[in-house]
Amino acid sequence: MSAVHWQAPGTPLRTSVIRASLLGLLLAIAGAWAMRAWLPLGAWYPAKVALVFAAMMTTAFGLIGRHHPYDRFGPANQVTMVRAMLMALIASFIGEPVVPPVAATATTVAAVIALLDGVDGWLARRSRMASAFGARFDVETDALFVMAMSFLVWQHGKAGAWVLLGGMRYIFVMAGWFLRWMTRPLTPTRRAKTISVCHMAAVCIALAPIVPAPLSAMVVATALSALSWSFAVDVRRLWRMP
Repeated sequence: MSAVHWQAPGTPLRTSVIRASLLGLLLAIAGAWAMRAWLPLGAWYPAKVALVFAAMMTTAFGLIGRHHPYDRFGPANQVTMVRAMLMALIASFIGEPVVPPVAATATTVAAVIALLDGVDGWLARRSRMASAFGARFDVETDALFVMAMSFLVWQHGKAGAWVLLGGMRYIFVMAGWFLRWMTRPLTPTRRAKTISVCHMAAVCIALAPIVPAPLSAMVVATALSALSWSFAVDVRRLWRMP
């Protein structure tokens, strides 16, 4: 489906995406208010959640027309959207009170997001609706999740500012603005996926209140070292491409 068809009002894909996004936004806001019922969160927390989720879906709108050749959003993308919705709840903890209940809640929600990682890919294959958009949507949701969790690990004093290097996906993308060879298509590998999942698990473990600060830093440092090596391997692969 072309971008022109996507932009035309009333198209099945456009209607499907808008409906899913509005439902996701309402659920995200409801979840934010529920969080405020038992956590010491600021009055602006629900607005932060809504803005983060809306920003993610707005960005997705810019990609879907050219990279999603189906007439509906699909079950796989809906699962990824649920992960994005939960991620918005976590990301909005940034700037909120640094207390154990907030860290414990973020860890629990993060564990759900991590468990759902891979379900969207399975559904895409099962429904025969795999697309470049779905893969990119999944990757960017993972990247933002890791960046938000890394920031919370730092904010809660579980590791130093170096933990923010977990967001090296963004450094990788920005490097492509200046080095054209960095934008070459890169075939996904089991090695990269496995290390990425391990790093996601590491930031979840590190933020958990039951994990003391020295140990939390060691857990993240180990996973971050593996992630750095994995990115270095991918950069080398890109450099050596003809």
